[in-house]
Amino acid sequence: MVFDKGSFPPASHKAPLIELVSQLLQQAHEKRASDIHLEPLEKELRIRFRIDGVLNEVQRLPKKLERAIISRLKMMTGSMNIAERRLPQDGRFPLKLNNHLIDVRAATMPTTHGESMVLRLLDPASHLLGLSQLGLEADDQQTLQHLLQQPDGLLLITGPTGSGKTTTLYGCMKELQQTACKIITVEDPIEYRLAGINQVQVKEEIGLTFPIVLRAMLRQAPNKIVVGEIRDQETANMAITASLTGHLILSTLHANDAASTMARLQEMRVAPFMIASGVRAIIAQRLVRRLCPHCKEPTTWSNYEKKALGLKDHSNCDSPPMKPVGCSQCHKKGFHGRIGLFEIFILNEEIRRHLQNQQPFSLLQRHARAQGIRSLLDDGMLKIKAGLTTAQEVISNTLFYSH
Repeated sequence: MVFDKGSFPPASHKAPLIELVSQLLQQAHEKRASDIHLEPLEKELRIRFRIDGVLNEVQRLPKKLERAIISRLKMMTGSMNIAERRLPQDGRFPLKLNNHLIDVRAATMPTTHGESMVLRLLDPASHLLGLSQLGLEADDQQTLQHLLQQPDGLLLITGPTGSGKTTTLYGCMKELQQTACKIITVEDPIEYRLAGINQVQVKEEIGLTFPIVLRAMLRQAPNKIVVGEIRDQETANMAITASLTGHLILSTLHANDAASTMARLQEMRVAPFMIASGVRAIIAQRLVRRLCPHCKEPTTWSNYEKKALGLKDHSNCDSPPMKPVGCSQCHKKGFHGRIGLFEIFILNEEIRRHLQNQQPFSLLQRHARAQGIRSLLDDGMLKIKAGLTTAQEVISNTLFYSH
């Protein structure tokens, strides 16, 4: 049974708690939610689903059900302490829904009005995408495939939290699966398990850290190494050093764009000449909501959109943008799924020389634009003209990073 907003069984019905939790998980999966947020308020428990990156309130349940629901979900993990409500906890459990095996990650946090819990739903069948499904333009996909064939160097995937970095990283790993090479990953956590790839889970509590695993990897004679995320100075320096000794390294980094990526590496005390020597390319990315193909309609450019997107002449406005409408296929939202915007910043010899001479990062960006490298905003414009997303989606996700 699937519930719409306001249709969870009220407490007076005395529905079994186990059934209530099961229905909540079922509804979240069928609505394509990536997260379930259970948020304690003063007098109610608010339940929200994150769908296509946007939180939607689903229901508010009586406060007296709060502890029972949280405790039930903790018990499902088999590792969380139901009696401990003062400290954050993490856990996970497998769940079979509609013949799909879902991996559910649970995390709690004590708040003023009780324990908040977030459940992240990971469905390999729907989220483990190949390069052709990420939203890359044809030439960018060819460029990325070419980069993955290189024998060495560091390939960084960057963006803020929730921008799809891990999805792109796994897309690259799927591409590498087809090649006759040894691939080792170090991740925290391992999001999806891939056949034929040696995946290592970080365990900080026993001293199995990113640097220690990375150091051990180099003695395993791999061809390609995947570091889930570069978080500190030691990992950054080791990754770049490994990239200079005959290994192709793939990793992610929290940064807004290519220029800020290099600044971030320097903040981690990686020398400019090391960055110039080791980094092959930086992929900056964002996620925007994809218009529902069943109900989108043409609209007109607003003056704000023209100004924000730099549409200064009528030739750039020939293709009318599309707008969301809402139908049964998209649950009246007007959007269905998300698509990536990408900037692939390749460090050529001139950029490396500028970097070694510690030229301003803005100069590196201008040089990249002169070389024809598309910015996030440029890629967004292509998606708008193709009717895949809206001008507002592109503006809100790229405006502060592409000028």
